[in-house]
Amino acid sequence: MRLRAALLRALWGGFLVTSLAGCSSLPFFGDKDKDAVPDEPLITQYELEVDAPKPLDKLLLDYLDLGRFQKTPRADAITSTELDRLAAAAPAQARTLLETEGYFNPMVKIVRSDPPGALPLLTITVEPGPRVVVGSVALDTTAPLAEKEATRDEPWSDRLDHLRKTWPLPPGKPFREADWSSAKTSTLGALRADGYPKATWQSTRARIDATDNRADLELVADGGPLFHLGPISVEGVSVFDELSVRRLATFTRGEVYSERRLLDYQDRLIKLGLFEGASVELDATGPPEDAPVRVKVKELTQYQANFGIGYSANTGPRASVELYDRKIFGSPWVAHMPLIYGPENKLAGIELTSYPLENQWRNLLAANFEELLSAGETRDSVTARVGRSKDTIRYERVYYAELVKARVESAPLTSTSSAITANYHWLHRDVDNVLQPTDGVALSLQGGIGWGEGSQKQSNLPEEQTSKGPFARAYARATWFRPFGTWFANARLEAGQVFVRNPIGVPDTILFRAGGDNSVRGYDYRTLGPIVNGAVTGGRVLATGSVEFEHPITARLPQLMGAVFIDAGNAADDWHSLHPVYGYGVGLHYRSPVGPLSLDVAYGQSDRLFRVYLSVGITFTAP
Repeated sequence: MRLRAALLRALWGGFLVTSLAGCSSLPFFGDKDKDAVPDEPLITQYELEVDAPKPLDKLLLDYLDLGRFQKTPRADAITSTELDRLAAAAPAQARTLLETEGYFNPMVKIVRSDPPGALPLLTITVEPGPRVVVGSVALDTTAPLAEKEATRDEPWSDRLDHLRKTWPLPPGKPFREADWSSAKTSTLGALRADGYPKATWQSTRARIDATDNRADLELVADGGPLFHLGPISVEGVSVFDELSVRRLATFTRGEVYSERRLLDYQDRLIKLGLFEGASVELDATGPPEDAPVRVKVKELTQYQANFGIGYSANTGPRASVELYDRKIFGSPWVAHMPLIYGPENKLAGIELTSYPLENQWRNLLAANFEELLSAGETRDSVTARVGRSKDTIRYERVYYAELVKARVESAPLTSTSSAITANYHWLHRDVDNVLQPTDGVALSLQGGIGWGEGSQKQSNLPEEQTSKGPFARAYARATWFRPFGTWFANARLEAGQVFVRNPIGVPDTILFRAGGDNSVRGYDYRTLGPIVNGAVTGGRVLATGSVEFEHPITARLPQLMGAVFIDAGNAADDWHSLHPVYGYGVGLHYRSPVGPLSLDVAYGQSDRLFRVYLSVGITFTAP
């Protein structure tokens, strides 16, 4: 026994020594620079020219064997005989590649020449001939697809008819292998997303008539069973409220499966402000008549602090802190406390928002204190708000009651006013990207009624003016985004009016002013409005507009854009006295992952001055 144990120990020790010795040859051990074998440089074996229309020339250069083997290590240099063999095979390879682009009758010639003292030269000449186009499309299913209820987002009831109308490769379009594959993939994906997640292609065929240069497409899909949504299961909730997750679902058990509904549900979960990430998926392995919906979320921390520094041409430099408590005092409310400190702007506030209620509305409470220095005056304001909000993928709705008090003080004029208002805000957003949109439309409408009272003291008058009474406010803003090739355009229109006899009784925060970034560039922030005793005051009417075009400066960094723009508008006491002023300029914009950064230079035609507008901010998050 002892002999056998000693023998086993010797064998085991030898195995370890051998293994460790072998490990020294791995890249994790030893001197990497000493052991590394340098790559042998590539040399050009021959010259290759392709005479073909673009982009077919690049296709052949990239995928022909002659193109791939043109440069090799010296040790793998090909002989003249091997080069002849590659050249002989090139026309057939070229025809196969050209067929993927829809050219089934090409003329391909290759000529080799051996200039004295130079590398062999191979010239490929291609006449692609006419391109094959789609002649007909026959799209069907093995069994009839169920009718569906048309909605605003999906306004069709016949699923098969919709697939036929949206087929991406219709008659008359050039036939390409890549387009054919992409069309099959997208159409099957659309069917899977619309109630049939197990749909497959039973057969697909492209009949090519090279004589008539025509492609006839035949496809038959097997939809499989129609799936209905079943129970919702939630994973990942430990700190926050699982009931809030379930309340954000807009579908009920038994409804027909729609991928769009699940994606909308997923987006609502992410926008809730409680989760870092969320996924909503159908469990297609379950019974089709009651398929479970799996929801997985990753919670954000309950406490979070965001520290930021930034600069804006409107309000100058600033430092900011945003504090979050996502379950304040253990209750289903989110607390957000912003603090901003800058030479021209100081703000402290708190906003409490409840978790979603049964109908997806959320209660809100808010208050803030702000000091703003602009246009040679100081504005101190206090607001308190109570209301409800509902935020969906495309719409935001808020209604609230608000108490406002503001004091505006300048050398020639001092005014103090307060008001209580009832308000409704509505926002429709249909854009490709909420943070940095390039295509779509956003429309904001606001309305309110209230009662206000205030006083105004002009330095050149002995008496103080006072006013009180009811008023109403209306405001609209529309922004349009559209790409044009490599250009990006956006246009903005805004208009508003406060309906009141005397504006003295309306707080400055409710009245209108123009000027500055995101208003009329070329003029200082809040410097456009009616003049009283030499001081700019809030106006009862507002109208501004802007048109801007952006274009990438370099293809290597498409996020860096050059811009040109024209702004116009003003604020006044009434529409008859509103005279728009104009600003023109150029800008440098950078679309960073955290938001747009911009530097604009604008010329104010009325003031005959150039002004620079810089907007930049950096935020640091600490849990």
